[in-house]
Amino acid sequence: MSKINMCRVCDGRDLEPAVDLGRQPWANHFLSSEEKGKEPFYPLRVVWCANCNTAQLDYTIPKETAFGRHTYLSGTTRALNEHFRQTAKLVDTLFFAGLNKKAALDIGSNDGTQLRCYQALGYQVLGVESAVNIAAMANEKGIPTLGEFFNLDLARRLGRKFQVINAAGVFFHLEELHSAAEAVAKLLDEDGVFVVQFLYMKDIMENLAFDQIYHEHLLYYTLQTLEKLLERHGLTLFDAHWAPIHGGSIIAFAANGRRQASGRLQELRRNEQSAGVNKLETYKAFAERIPRRKEEIREYLNRAKKAGKTIYGMGAPVKGNTLLNYCEIGAEHLGCLVEKNPLRRGLYSPGMHLPIVIEGEFARQPDIYFVLAWNFKNEILARHRSLLSRGVEFYFPIEPKQSPASWKI
Repeated sequence: MSKINMCRVCDGRDLEPAVDLGRQPWANHFLSSEEKGKEPFYPLRVVWCANCNTAQLDYTIPKETAFGRHTYLSGTTRALNEHFRQTAKLVDTLFFAGLNKKAALDIGSNDGTQLRCYQALGYQVLGVESAVNIAAMANEKGIPTLGEFFNLDLARRLGRKFQVINAAGVFFHLEELHSAAEAVAKLLDEDGVFVVQFLYMKDIMENLAFDQIYHEHLLYYTLQTLEKLLERHGLTLFDAHWAPIHGGSIIAFAANGRRQASGRLQELRRNEQSAGVNKLETYKAFAERIPRRKEEIREYLNRAKKAGKTIYGMGAPVKGNTLLNYCEIGAEHLGCLVEKNPLRRGLYSPGMHLPIVIEGEFARQPDIYFVLAWNFKNEILARHRSLLSRGVEFYFPIEPKQSPASWKI
């Protein structure tokens, strides 16, 4: 692991401390019983670049450790499946309707959920997924996938062009950031579109979603900071819209060369400017709110336990481990974490060592579900109407704001 001394985007060296969540384990390292207590802890700190205003972690867990093998699957929730379907439909409708021969490349393609949506629209598809175990699963499902890291060397070896290059929740993960951006520029067809889907730092701060800060998330983009990165590599952001997925994300569209900015992109830029989300003082204010939220969450759990309530965690998302470790929520509060992803069966959460059980594989329901997968609130409540009717409480430690933005074709 290494501490950075220059900005990941612009190479500037004036990095200001912004958010400090203490020392935490790698949040995606779910543990076997033999590994419990042996996991390393690392500083989890966000710094802000005074030159380009990019928020980023100041430490890096090597990509071979963080992404060579993991248990995250993108296809486990209906909401994310539907989001990917809508994204592919929108891209095809806006840019490539009527084109007979078209190809889509997905960076960090995971189990192929997004590419399957393009495949259904007639695209030739190729995934690049660094986790070899997940890449193997995608190939078994008929989604051609390379088990490699995406970078310029790979782009040179591919030697072909794509109409669509997609990066869903991955372009803020990249240790080889500039090599990957050069690779996108090289592989993108002359009239192609680079679709960048990212957690929006404006929403993270407004939602007080500090759990979305963890070691895999090396960068925390706004539109302004993403544009600075893309422009460095000859790519132009020409359109974008807000989407509710993950508590608030931006779906941005970029291309090689110059293109005129759409009206909705210009409106998003204005909103971002007026909110001051690229200023250090905004990050400082965000950081000051986090300890207060920690105390509110702990007070709620302590009251519930004193009242004799049983509490289980709902979901075992990676971000949940940031919240559990920062708020010091362990076995004295939660009996277990209930998860849909079968790859996490029998494992334990890093740091707090909470056991993970698979939904439907235990007999007794708790009095309260402490929902770590809060970004899928609507899906969770709809799926568990019967539990709600029986009086089971669902507590959401993070409550995303309701945005007036519409995401309909």
